[in-house]
Amino acid sequence: FGARFPAMSRPGAADPGAAVERLCRELNLDAASAAEALRDFTALRGTYSLEGEALHWLACALYVACRRSRVPTVGSSPMEGNGVSLTRILRSARLSLIQFFSKMKKWMDMSNQPLEFRERVERLERNFEVSTVIFKKFEPIFFNIFQNPCEETSKLQRSRKQRRVPCSVKDLFNFCWTLFVYTKGNFRMIGDDLVNSYHLLLCCLDLIFANALLCPNRRDLLNPSFKGLPVEFHTLETKTSEDPPCIIAMLCELHDGLLVEAKGIKEHYFKPYIAKLFDRKILKGDCLLDLCNFAENSKALNKEYEEYVLTVGDFDERVFLGADAEEEIGTRKFPADVPGEKTAARAAPMECHLQQHFAKKRSFAPSTPLTGRRYLREKEAVITPVASATQSVTRLQNMVAGLKNAPSEQLTAIFESCARNPVESIMSRVKEIGETFCCSYTQSTDEQPGSHIDFAVNRLKLAEILYYKILETIMVQETRRLHGKDLTALLEQDLFHRSLLACCLEIVLFAYSSPRTFPWIIEVLDLRPFYFYKV
Repeated sequence: FGARFPAMSRPGAADPGAAVERLCRELNLDAASAAEALRDFTALRGTYSLEGEALHWLACALYVACRRSRVPTVGSSPMEGNGVSLTRILRSARLSLIQFFSKMKKWMDMSNQPLEFRERVERLERNFEVSTVIFKKFEPIFFNIFQNPCEETSKLQRSRKQRRVPCSVKDLFNFCWTLFVYTKGNFRMIGDDLVNSYHLLLCCLDLIFANALLCPNRRDLLNPSFKGLPVEFHTLETKTSEDPPCIIAMLCELHDGLLVEAKGIKEHYFKPYIAKLFDRKILKGDCLLDLCNFAENSKALNKEYEEYVLTVGDFDERVFLGADAEEEIGTRKFPADVPGEKTAARAAPMECHLQQHFAKKRSFAPSTPLTGRRYLREKEAVITPVASATQSVTRLQNMVAGLKNAPSEQLTAIFESCARNPVESIMSRVKEIGETFCCSYTQSTDEQPGSHIDFAVNRLKLAEILYYKILETIMVQETRRLHGKDLTALLEQDLFHRSLLACCLEIVLFAYSSPRTFPWIIEVLDLRPFYFYKV
């Protein structure tokens, strides 16, 4: 990281004490965290050459100090952190998230941060990458459903005299994204999962669409050319009493979604959670967008999310909506703020920075054997990671369509032709491995949060179907190769079956772009890499 030299010998070195003092005033930081950050910064600056602005390295030191801090609370265990979010630190230090992750990696190495803290930063970076990808999908989908904000400016100007101004498309855009990030934050197993996060976004859009359709005076928000509008939308008579149509299927068809997955997220997670928000009076009213309700709903939702960021979250994902988003993260401004050509021109360099960041991380680039990498067009994988992930799952589902997670008639016949029928031992082993997988998949660790049991069961079922399908193919080939000889010896090899099912589970996890990347599966199943690779 640079040559060792005394801190004060460097020419033009800024006074870190004054910089820390300024940051602490802006952040209202406690004295203990400030002193710890200054001490760590001074120690490292005396040992390493810290290239770039000293303020940026101070931000890294402050983040570490804030995360170590514990705030006492009444009637419960101390709260982790000191109520200062990463977003506020970066804003005060004028440091973008992409720059922060780059510098933070070096800072953790230089300061020998523990593994637990490194994993926390890795989770944070993965969550940021998922949110960045989702936001890039959110904009075009939103404006496919709702009006272009440029066309509503004149309408809003005519209604200035009203005490309460109806929500604009921009307000709706911000509300929908805030609802998404707040809901996602409360399902930790969804936060860094690209496919599940994307389907949760579609659920939020479906809810906002339904409310715009329910409010007779808010249909002006909708894009009249959207394909998901009901047939009677353009007629003079409107039936507001009927339940609005669900557009999840339409959104999946138009925007690379998986219908079964999206409906599962909506029914089992999103709808019950929205009901809880109504029970807690965070959301209220028959229509969220009604003139009397929207302002209060938006205010309450933002307040709840701010509390979440201070207590649980690290960075405020509403930064994607801000006027300075392109400086803070690398995303472009809200389309209404900047004319089209200028927006594209300003977005280009930031888009480039994001793609460079993803290219270094390879978070959403397919992981393939070295021999096959030359066949990959990696830039395309980086540009459309959601499409890449959902298409992988679709191909996998098509591959096993119509099959069950049990031996087929042909495979059962092969088992029965053996000297000793292995069906009981095989099914018992599959059940045992399945229980181990589900337990590990749903269990929270320092490295990543546990997922919901429904997700685990869904992934396991796909893997079991694939396992029996591949096992049947192998047995048919072996029967031909051995000219009908007994296959009992092969079918009784425990390592073969464990390795094959592990391979199938890894294929499913890979298709879903799961953060549980290899070698997670062989560690969970206590399988040696050699046997896994052999199969």
